[in-house]
Amino acid sequence: MTSASDVLPIVLGVDAVNPADAALEWATDEAARRGVPLRLVHAVMPVTHRVRGVEDTAHHKALRQLGDEALDKAMARAREQQPGLEVTTFITDATPAQALVRQSAHAGLVVLGSRQLGRLAEVLSAASTTVPVSANAACPVAVVPEAERTVEDPPYLVVGVDGSSSADAALDHALEAAALRGASVRAVSVWQRPLVGFLDEQTALESCHRQLHEATAGRSGAHRDVPLSHTVLRGHPVEALAQAAEHALAVVVGRRGREGFSGMRLGSVPQGLLHRAACPVVSVPPSAHEDS
Repeated sequence: MTSASDVLPIVLGVDAVNPADAALEWATDEAARRGVPLRLVHAVMPVTHRVRGVEDTAHHKALRQLGDEALDKAMARAREQQPGLEVTTFITDATPAQALVRQSAHAGLVVLGSRQLGRLAEVLSAASTTVPVSANAACPVAVVPEAERTVEDPPYLVVGVDGSSSADAALDHALEAAALRGASVRAVSVWQRPLVGFLDEQTALESCHRQLHEATAGRSGAHRDVPLSHTVLRGHPVEALAQAAEHALAVVVGRRGREGFSGMRLGSVPQGLLHRAACPVVSVPPSAHEDS
């Protein structure tokens, strides 16, 4: 989330078969909070083999009609929730991931519902969205689970910090998001004991604390009104971050660059959180400068 995103819409992926009510509510509130339009996007799966006239078959028309109806229902709910919000719709022939990645080039944030697919199915299914979009989108991506949960009061966001440039982008996003919500930010670094070799645990933890403070020191100046705390946890990064964010507004993590397959670009920790975290997971791409 950058200053440029202030004039860019929030994009929500709309599923005609399994509507994501929590994601719609989350995206609508986010658009209203930022004062930007909400753009509802639905993709109709293209035919495998293009034959003259296939796009005009009854089956394809029925799929388009279902998509239009789903968009209309989502628009009505969004306007009921936020009457003054500008809401637009867009339908296209493409896989959901393709359509949403294209839309991300002109969005401040993409919001998805979680379909709770297994890891392999999420990576390989043509209908999957969370991993491919989170890994390839040009803007931050929020994946919102449907399950009800309790948000702690006062509210807070968790951001994973590991000293990388992508973690810097995640921290910037978390601070801006917290400022909009009147929330605090908990910067978390996770230390995992190596499988082999001797290591002085106390020295390692002290080094993690020092690196965590150094990583956040220069990036909170623009949001001095946002309370920022520092925590070093022991354990597996996915499990530790998921537990730390159990009652958070969201957990924010940086993703890797553009090399490799989708899962590799996303990184093991963000991908693991998509399947483990109870709260929304926001994956933030590195800036163009950092990614280069």
